[in-house]
Amino acid sequence: MLMVRGLRKGIASQQYNGFIVEKKPRSMVSEAYKKLRTNIQYSSFDKEIKTIVVTSAQASEGKSTVSGNLALSFAQIDKKVVIVDCDLRKPSVHKNFKISNLVGLSEVITGQVNLGDTVQKYNDNLYILPSGKIPPNPSEMLSSSAMAELIENLRDKYDIVILDSAPLGAVADAQILSAKVDGTILVIKAQRTNKESVIEAKNFLSKVGANIIGVVLNSVETIKEKNYYYYETSEELRQVTE
Repeated sequence: MLMVRGLRKGIASQQYNGFIVEKKPRSMVSEAYKKLRTNIQYSSFDKEIKTIVVTSAQASEGKSTVSGNLALSFAQIDKKVVIVDCDLRKPSVHKNFKISNLVGLSEVITGQVNLGDTVQKYNDNLYILPSGKIPPNPSEMLSSSAMAELIENLRDKYDIVILDSAPLGAVADAQILSAKVDGTILVIKAQRTNKESVIEAKNFLSKVGANIIGVVLNSVETIKEKNYYYYETSEELRQVTE
């Protein structure tokens, strides 16, 4: 398990002006995302990590920005990537990537449209499945057999599948999805997320047997002359969250 610092204060605002991995690929923040990407690739010796849930302890912690930058980072090394907006309560992926949200995940799960007619191509390696219309029963839709089949279908079609999910502290959606994927990344915001919320989020994931492959500490102040990321062992992380 790892913790990555280096997502500098103010990065969340960049989601409206383009993702930093795309706009400034040589920046310190982009390098932090590359480190995260590399560690995900080598986080398991027994099982390839292909399907990943990105969630947060609370709302407004930058999970969708992390999802988008991570997806772009994988796409930059010629991985065929799809990012799925599974936040069926407050979707934002379509806003961040400036694409249509007329139809998406909701319509695919309910069988109204085919997956191939819904996924939108962003560049040669990155594809996006927006949320579609907000349904009255998000948790039930995400826990359905149709959603499980969709994840397996995406796993077969793409090298990396990133599911941008709702925050853990609000609803059960991320728990449901974390039980269906290879790994989960938890995003927490420096000087905002309290320790109790992190412990609660970790417990929520542990209850469903989620494989927590990483914790991203977002909005960290950095000094250019110094290292801007570091790693912690799983034991050190437990000391933080226990």
